[in-house]
Amino acid sequence: MDTQASSFSSFQSYLRALVHTPGRLARRAGSVSTPYEELSRVRARSGSDMQRSLRWFDLVGLGIGGMLGAGVFVTTGKASRLHAGPGIVISYAIAGFCALLSAFCYTEFAVHMPLAGGAFSYLRVTFGEFAAFLTGANLIMEYVMSNAAVARSFTSYLGAAIGISTAKWRFTVPGLPKGFDEIDVVACTVVLIITLIICYSTKQSSVVNMILTALHILFIGFVIFMGFWRGDWNNFTHPANPDNPSGFFPHGPSGVFNGAAAVYLSYIGYDAVSTMAEEVRDPVKDIPVGVSGSVIIVTILYCLMAASMSKLLPYDMIDVEAPFSAAFSGRSDGWEWVSRVIGVGASFGILTSLLVAMLGQARYMCVIGRSSVVPAWLARVHHKTSTPVNASAFLGIFTAAIALFTDLSVLLNLVSIGTLFVFYMVANAVIYRRYVVVGTTKPWSTLSFLCLLSLTSIIFTLLWHFAPPGKPKAFVLGTCVVIAISILQIFRCMVPQARKPDFWGVPFMPWLPSISIFLNIFLMGSLGGPSYVRFGFFSALAVLVYVLYSVHASFDAEVDGSFGQNNGEIRKESAESEHPSHKV
Repeated sequence: MDTQASSFSSFQSYLRALVHTPGRLARRAGSVSTPYEELSRVRARSGSDMQRSLRWFDLVGLGIGGMLGAGVFVTTGKASRLHAGPGIVISYAIAGFCALLSAFCYTEFAVHMPLAGGAFSYLRVTFGEFAAFLTGANLIMEYVMSNAAVARSFTSYLGAAIGISTAKWRFTVPGLPKGFDEIDVVACTVVLIITLIICYSTKQSSVVNMILTALHILFIGFVIFMGFWRGDWNNFTHPANPDNPSGFFPHGPSGVFNGAAAVYLSYIGYDAVSTMAEEVRDPVKDIPVGVSGSVIIVTILYCLMAASMSKLLPYDMIDVEAPFSAAFSGRSDGWEWVSRVIGVGASFGILTSLLVAMLGQARYMCVIGRSSVVPAWLARVHHKTSTPVNASAFLGIFTAAIALFTDLSVLLNLVSIGTLFVFYMVANAVIYRRYVVVGTTKPWSTLSFLCLLSLTSIIFTLLWHFAPPGKPKAFVLGTCVVIAISILQIFRCMVPQARKPDFWGVPFMPWLPSISIFLNIFLMGSLGGPSYVRFGFFSALAVLVYVLYSVHASFDAEVDGSFGQNNGEIRKESAESEHPSHKV
């Protein structure tokens, strides 16, 4: 049988493929898959199926473990001291509401399309291959970098908990560049052990997570108890320095919202639960409870922790870097041991968040491999363990190598924008899927609405952060809100929904996803310039990889019939200079 040669069968073949890059880009970049294709033909590229062994309580545990890391022990102090004061409790409630809105968007897709690909799969069936690859590549890079940094922070927290300096856990290699010369064997070992666990069994990984999460919650409960017991209610309204603003909202409503933006990153982690959808026994019942339930429980715990800290110390005495442990360290009344207990609890939180994140990154990579935009061997699921062993081992070793050599204390602050961008894209995708059916309804009204909503949100965010305070600023911000609500209401009245979800859907469409779009843009605006530099750099790198490799591998898979198109038609098109007039 006549077959089309692979773009990578020889150097000459690759050069010929590069000549046809514009045509292949036009054909593949916007190619949209279908849920049926993803659930059948594409999933079959992994060989064995993942075992459906998880229930709702497993997902709740994984969600709590993924979110309830060490971040809350750091972000709370900064947000309270610099922005919200005792109103940090409300800030956490607002941030939890934002997380819940994004969780609703993830849940609708995960129930309808229970696959391990998470946001990558959702965007691939909505906006096409290139949009999915760009967001997926950024997400994978953030997972790897943040996991390596978190693993190194485990060494610091563990050393503080048992009273051993971090310098004794690491050793310096002369001759290596600054920032790459401190070897952290403990961090590397932790990553490799977790890699072995997630390769062995997803269910056993869930059990390990349950145990560690339960221990972590016990420590958090202890912190909450100590704060309410040893604290003073006057600290909610009276600062230590009378010259500082007083009251429950010392910096006003703007301080509360800025605090919410600062603490929102403590909620990142629930998105990894959506990547477990392919291993859930009953997706329709278990996923909504697992994802939303974990966000609600974590929100309650965060609000209680914030309240206990505010009761323990006046907001202007809270340590920015380590608010909880610093509140007890160096005390002469016999309570300094509490700071070490907090260090132990934070160590458990690091392990759970690392475990869940590494489960998520492997499943993202597995499904990206199924789509042929990265080597297909990453998509293989082991027939005995029913886990994506290749993707887990590859990313685990890569993460361990970075954790071994690289000091990522700075980079850890640069790994938030990609996740927020993915949340933003998924919220857009939920609205688009509800109002547009390819080949039946025209997309321009929905796309125009999404663009106008995003533009209004960007203008509001820029004014919020850069306009001088005063009545004109409040008037313009209010005008932006009125315009956004008007655009939303006009769209809701004039454009009917093209499809209804069969099992579970985001309520109050399109209001809740639209609010999620606005909030994610607002939170992205709270990040510093280096975050955008990193995002731009890795996005450019992802585009380069897509142009030089992924689009050609994807086209080859299309020629081979992996995406369900007629092979004879494709070969004819290939012989005619790859005319880009059809899409999958």
